[in-house]
Amino acid sequence: MIKALFFDIDGTLVSFNTHEIPQSAIDAIAEAKRRGIGVYISTGRPMRLINNLGAIEHLIDGYITATGAYCTVGSRVVRCLTIPDGEARAFVRKSGELGFATLVVGVDDLTVINPTPDVDRLYRQMLNVSYLGEGVDVEDVLREGVIQFTPIIDIDTERRLMPMMPGCVSARWYPDFADITARGADKGTALLTIADGLGIDVNETIAFGDGGNDKPIISAAGVGVAMGNATDEVKAVADYVTTSVDDDGIKNALEHFGLI
Repeated sequence: MIKALFFDIDGTLVSFNTHEIPQSAIDAIAEAKRRGIGVYISTGRPMRLINNLGAIEHLIDGYITATGAYCTVGSRVVRCLTIPDGEARAFVRKSGELGFATLVVGVDDLTVINPTPDVDRLYRQMLNVSYLGEGVDVEDVLREGVIQFTPIIDIDTERRLMPMMPGCVSARWYPDFADITARGADKGTALLTIADGLGIDVNETIAFGDGGNDKPIISAAGVGVAMGNATDEVKAVADYVTTSVDDDGIKNALEHFGLI
């Protein structure tokens, strides 16, 4: 019996084309919730950048955010993993030296350092984000503890930088940037933490995703579902591939498993 559903946001719940949740997904999730199934979000976005779930916000029981570094159930924080301070400060310096833009996400706030035109293209246009910590000093974010860096770098640069951060791991859900979090923070381990806290078996969970940072949770869940628009590497680890986010993928999967 499935007791909890975990949904990635961008490309899974929310269309990159419309920046909205399809009505079919809204109705399907509402019906699953009516039948007593828990609804959880699993995203690379930090909490401050989640601005597109208004249609289902009242149905959500908890959040995996910042690629698993910061998680809540109801109003309770159940996980908060920060990047080692020395590594965080070294990465900020390296961002300045090499001149790449980086989103610096703290426990409470965030900011962007070394902004480039790609920041507007990726965050404001592609992800429809308005707040990016304008006026927030990076030192203030460092003091509260960094839970995630999102540098706009290519894969080769990422590979060169990660050895200087032994306490961290990286993941990608879009080719133009990486999410860097403390070692041990990913969506899969976050699901296990939440399931344990809820007292449910991992086999009673289903996770949905489309990007590289969804691979751990799709592998960890009782059932892993890849969207039709998912990358090939995500589809390869999934138990089931549904249709795309723009082609009623959530509804079709929940119907396939007899949950609605």
